[in-house]
Amino acid sequence: MKKIFKSGDVKQTSYVVAEEDVASFRGNMVHPVCATFTLAREIEWSTRQFVLEMREEDEEGVGTFLTIEHKSPAFVDEEIIFTACYETLTGNELICSFEAKVGGRVVATGKTGQKILKRETINRIFTKPK
Repeated sequence: MKKIFKSGDVKQTSYVVAEEDVASFRGNMVHPVCATFTLAREIEWSTRQFVLEMREEDEEGVGTFLTIEHKSPAFVDEEIIFTACYETLTGNELICSFEAKVGGRVVATGKTGQKILKRETINRIFTKPK
């Protein structure tokens, strides 16, 4: 693992909310706004940008936790800007905070955890017992 970042370093990604990203369950729309689970996917992608640069060829990242405080809606066709902030690296676990915004409006905040492990270790962990 490459230790190339320091606390406070930032990465940004963006995502435009699509019709299929709205809050719905089993084909029934609940709200015509970006679902929290869609935010979760895009938040994971934003904080993964650090892992992509930190990992060695024989390593991969795996999520350990995700917290989301959903503060306001993001509507279809709005662009969400995700700002991921490197907080700490303890051993092989990276902790990031994030903020998701549409314009000046905060949509969500929270934290993610990711461990960087050898691919062989991840393959062993993710092999279903017989």
